[in-house]
Formats: sequence, structure tokens, C-alpha cells
Amino acid sequence: MSDITQWIRNELYENSEEGYKEFHSSLVPGISNILGVRVPKLREIAKRAAKGDYREFIEHVDTQVYEELMLWGMILGYAKLSAEERKKELEKFIPHINNWAICDCSCATYKFMRDFPKEWMPFIQSYLCSTQEYEIRFAVVCLLDFFINETYIEQVLDLLLQVHHEGYYVKMAVAWAISVCYVKFPKKTESVFEENLLDDFTHNKSIQKIRESYRVPKESKERLQKMRRK
Repeated sequence: MSDITQWIRNELYENSEEGYKEFHSSLVPGISNILGVRVPKLREIAKRAAKGDYREFIEHVDTQVYEELMLWGMILGYAKLSAEERKKELEKFIPHINNWAICDCSCATYKFMRDFPKEWMPFIQSYLCSTQEYEIRFAVVCLLDFFINETYIEQVLDLLLQVHHEGYYVKMAVAWAISVCYVKFPKKTESVFEENLLDDFTHNKSIQKIRESYRVPKESKERLQKMRRK
């Protein structure tokens, strides 16, 4: 076992909290082997590991341990890699994503997608065609994190409307993304509801999330509420 792998595992066990483990386990149903390390601490460990021989850790990562899998995903965002190297590493990691938290926390570190959107959009689109729930969620979360802007809003909306998967965590991600689109570009997004372009669950969940936003005017919330489906 490499030194960095042992260091990471020592850090995980030293920073695990039983109370947080119980709390976080309730948020990620069906996932076992949660040590109970808070996300800010995981980010700190990932950043330090990314400056060292992190590849040794990835070779020995125990994908059955929640925090080790999370660190794998985060390290790929912090490590200094070329675009091609990063794509190859992500292609190895993404099939191992097995819950919404590892997906979302890992995606949040991939700010290189915002910096080089033209290079990364085709990569994301390839996962929108997957049949796997969390591979699709990965793509949707990356879209909402880094592509909802003036340049890509129309393309993002078009891609989101092409997602047809019955997985709960896919539908929730699409609803979340649609709500962010609405908050930032209400006029361009409202037609999604007016033209009934979403399934019932995603349609209503999107409206719910929009109505929960403090950045949406009251009159807009009231108008959207009337569009909810029974």
C-alpha cells in the first residue's frame, strides 16, 4: 500500500464523526460504509492529495467506502491534468458513481468545464445518452453547474428536454437544472412550462424549486403555480 493511500485513510478515520455519519447516512439511502467525514474536510484532503502522487491512491481506492470514492472524484477536479488525461480519468471514475452526493460533490470541483466549455460539452453530451441513472445525472449536474449562461442557455434547455429516463435522481437533477435556467433566464425558460414539454413529475418539481428561490418575483411564482399539473 502506498504512503499517500495510508495517509488518506488515516485522515479519513481521524476526521470521522459518528453523529455526522448517522445524519449523512439518512441523506444517502442505501449506501453503506460511510465513515462520517464532512465535505469541507474531504475537499481539504483531496486538494492536498492532488498535489502529491494521487495516482497511487486511485489505484488502491476502495470504491466500497463512500469517502474514498468521493475523494477519487474530487481529486480529478483538483489535479493538474491535460484535457485528454482528465477525460480518460473521468471515464474510469464516472461508472462508479452510485449516489447523488458523490455525483454532485465531485461535479462541483470540475470548474475546468466552465473555463473550456467548447471542449467539454461533447464529453457531457455523451453521458446524456447513457442508460445509467448516475451517468446521466453526472451530465445534467455538470450542465447546471457550468453551462447555464448566455452562450449555452438554449442548448442546455434543448439537451435537458431530450433526457428521458425514469430514474428518480435523473428527474430531480433535470428539475433542479430547469429551475436554475428559469432563475437566470426566465423568459427563455417559461415556454418549457407553457408548452408542457416535461413529464408530470419533472414539470411540478421544477416549479416547486423555482417557487422556493428567493430570486424569483412573487408574481412569477404565482403564475407558475397556476401551471402545476394535478
